[in-house]
Amino acid sequence: MTTRQERIQNKSIFISCVTPVFNEETLIGPFYEKLSECLSKITNRFEIIAVDDGSHDKTNEEIRKLPPTFHIKHIQFSRNFGKEIALTAGLEHATGDVVILMDIDFQHPIEIIPEFLKEWGSGYDMVYGVRKNRESESIIKRNFARAFYWLMEKITHIHIPSNAGDFRLLDRKVVDAMNSFQERTRFMKGLYAWVGFKKIAIPFEVPKRQSGKSSWGLRKLTELAITGITSFSDVPLRVWGLIGFFISLLSMIYAVYFIGYTLIYGVDLPGFPSIIVAVMFLGGIQLLSVGILGEYIARIFTEVKQRPKYIIEEKNGFDE
Repeated sequence: MTTRQERIQNKSIFISCVTPVFNEETLIGPFYEKLSECLSKITNRFEIIAVDDGSHDKTNEEIRKLPPTFHIKHIQFSRNFGKEIALTAGLEHATGDVVILMDIDFQHPIEIIPEFLKEWGSGYDMVYGVRKNRESESIIKRNFARAFYWLMEKITHIHIPSNAGDFRLLDRKVVDAMNSFQERTRFMKGLYAWVGFKKIAIPFEVPKRQSGKSSWGLRKLTELAITGITSFSDVPLRVWGLIGFFISLLSMIYAVYFIGYTLIYGVDLPGFPSIIVAVMFLGGIQLLSVGILGEYIARIFTEVKQRPKYIIEEKNGFDE
């Protein structure tokens, strides 16, 4: 049985590269040309899986124009299902010994792939890229990300590196483990951490995006953060249970104080403002707790319907 190092040296390792795409028509040709050139120098066997997540431009047409030498396998969704699901589809269709996940906006440097394989050859099952800094992002986005990962560290039992994304290499056994998950609402960064296995980080500088702009605005990031928290922690449910307990305790203490004050000093003019404040405060607490409970119920509602995670409109290259 050949070792990992031997498979790398004799170029027999089978590499699958999964690339989710969405409205990237101007980058299709340059990126896949550079990626296939890099992979062909590393191995004689590779496949590049382009998962189109319901693009509205000419992304699919540009993918179909790519030459067979690029070893492109194309999946076209019937609509936009989101990047997390596009990555899931790529993993489920990848057949390589290792699977490399990356974006096609050139912010995941193709030159790092040989370093990923070197660490895989030394025994690591997951090699992930960690950006050296986030200076290219706005202050709001940086602080939001920092707060989110700090919170995840505190309320979950998994460690998610704060500057790591989807740019990573996964061994076949890691891919098989992730493909066994049946959940439909996915937070991939959490799943990478949850499966475990031996892993190592590779720092890299994030180049500027070569075309277009990121579709990950504050709203989408907030939705992803809520998905991450509700997928990996039940602490929010417990917290509001504790808050309810302490509010009840305070109300009992206040009731005892009010009774004592009335017995000693008599009844003052009724405090209308204090009543309004108390009612609004308790009403807000109740609505907030119901909203958090609703987030978890919504996840359950999505899962029990048992709908497919995605629908494929067209596949090309998988029958060859």
